[in-house]
Amino acid sequence: MKLRIYILTLVSVFSLSFSFAQKGKIKAAEKQYENLSYKKSTDALLKLVEEGNANGDVYQKLANAYYFNGQMENAVKWYKELFFLGKEIELESYYRYAQALKGIGEYFKSDEIMEKFSELHPADSRAIAFTKSRNYLDMIENISDDYVLENLDFNTSYSDFGATFYGTELYFASSREEKDDIYQWNQQPFLNIYRAKEGASEVVKIQGDVNSKYHESSAVFTKDGKTMYFTRNNFFKGNFKKSNEDIHGLKIYKATLVDSLWTNIVSLPFNNDDYNVAHPALSVDEKKLYFASDMFGTQGASDIFVADINEDGTYGEPINLGPKVNTEGRENFPFVSEKGILYFSSDGHVGLGGLDVFKVELDKLNETSILIQNLGKPINSSKDDFGFIINETSGKGFISSNREGGKGDDDIYSFVKPPCSRAITGTVLNKRTSEVLSNADVFVYDSSRNLLKSLKSDDSGKFTFDLSCNERTYLIEAKKDKFKDDFTDFSIKPNEETSLKLELKLDPAVAKVGTDLALLLNLNPIYFDYDKSFIRPDAEIELAKVINYMKEYPNVKVDVRSHTDSRGRDAYNWALSNRRNKSTREYIINKGGISAGRLSGQGYGETRLTNRCTNAFKSICSEAEHQANRRSEFIVVEN
Repeated sequence: MKLRIYILTLVSVFSLSFSFAQKGKIKAAEKQYENLSYKKSTDALLKLVEEGNANGDVYQKLANAYYFNGQMENAVKWYKELFFLGKEIELESYYRYAQALKGIGEYFKSDEIMEKFSELHPADSRAIAFTKSRNYLDMIENISDDYVLENLDFNTSYSDFGATFYGTELYFASSREEKDDIYQWNQQPFLNIYRAKEGASEVVKIQGDVNSKYHESSAVFTKDGKTMYFTRNNFFKGNFKKSNEDIHGLKIYKATLVDSLWTNIVSLPFNNDDYNVAHPALSVDEKKLYFASDMFGTQGASDIFVADINEDGTYGEPINLGPKVNTEGRENFPFVSEKGILYFSSDGHVGLGGLDVFKVELDKLNETSILIQNLGKPINSSKDDFGFIINETSGKGFISSNREGGKGDDDIYSFVKPPCSRAITGTVLNKRTSEVLSNADVFVYDSSRNLLKSLKSDDSGKFTFDLSCNERTYLIEAKKDKFKDDFTDFSIKPNEETSLKLELKLDPAVAKVGTDLALLLNLNPIYFDYDKSFIRPDAEIELAKVINYMKEYPNVKVDVRSHTDSRGRDAYNWALSNRRNKSTREYIINKGGISAGRLSGQGYGETRLTNRCTNAFKSICSEAEHQANRRSEFIVVEN
């Protein structure tokens, strides 16, 4: 996206730490950069490069300036120069470089940079998501749908974006009006809000007090059509204010329709001169206002927040939607559909490049298995895709994008959701009694085991969901406490008109004598470090499952069997395995409060190896192979 004031972003403003003869030019370039005048600052910075007066600081500013204006080809060029120098590189520049590479379709090189970013910042949620979804291109391809996007007739060579429904009309933001005042970031006119009939090319600026000589965008309306929430620069009652960092920020205002004029402008109480609040969206019942902000406590450059709209017209304190939705990147442009699905744009979740559109069911935000889903192609592209809205009854919607082939900096595209979908229904049953199982977790995966949907069986054990008619194979899995998991695969046939009916049968998790609890409880192995007998943190997680099971079934008795690898003397390993056995049983007794009489066990040294790594082959075995033998097992001996 090339016009960035309406995409909240944190811009690092760092001072030039080098000196050379043309100090006046340096100071001018720095001032333009700090004032977010990226079009002018790129010209000044390029001049410094041409004159041979550039170092990493200049390259970084130059790359960032192009990045923030959506000129990814140039951003890649100067990030490449910056990385060639190999010094003075901000950590966030790694991520921006990777995103810029995606923006020009160089996904393989982007992944290489993300690998480095992940090594340098492994705790970053974007790094974690990348390492978990290395096959993200296949995943997105699998969930892509057959939408046909059409560029609207009223788009101009400037920026047109952010469509919102208002009866049979669309309201949207545009910089089409020629003005004397120019926005320094991109040297274009300031934005105003316009309206147009759906399907018509005639555009009219809305009447009243909403539009000013500064930016207005991102409107949303109450169902009665009498109240509008919209985004504007920090301009209210004739006062144009700046933050402490000398930046004109964004705020959300409310307007009322009076005699066909939008007037009675009110600033919302959680606006602040020192941070941005923008892109309002209403919940289905209009009791909550969602928005984007970089207010204090924001996880990334901008996060999605929600505030209650009270019956008396006051507002609750904004609440951050948390790390399941928000990342260290940018989350913005929320939209809530009539089905209670939150759509938003992000460059922090794994996507195709720039901002991608994602969705999540709001009533599942507190579930541990929450699924944030990329909408796939063609809604998303390698460029910025944002401002997604949809009427889920008619299937018609709109998306804003600066993708290739558009008329201007940003264009609005219409689409109709493909009508073809296949209803999948099923039932979760008790395998032994054939009784229905309610509240079971059901997960749907594609053929590459990427999670597509998560849902629960209802009171009658049933579940239902829709999939597109594309011919594909899927896997479905059901889980419930005290039962063994069950799964099956199924295929969609485009020419079949009947719905699919599935049955998933869960076997009660009753432990027979001789049962290995690792199979029953889906335990990860209880491993030990080489030549050690202490309980590792990863083992504590698995031992908690054993403790919980023994508490739930107080008649169960368990035999603990501990082992070593083949390195070391046989007699030493026998003693070491018994020390491991003792520490395992003591942990269950002391930490879990399990009676010592319910546990038996001993060590077996290296006599029960799981692989080839006997004394004859131990010298050629890998550490991973040896690790597989340093373990404790749990066998049910009485129930």
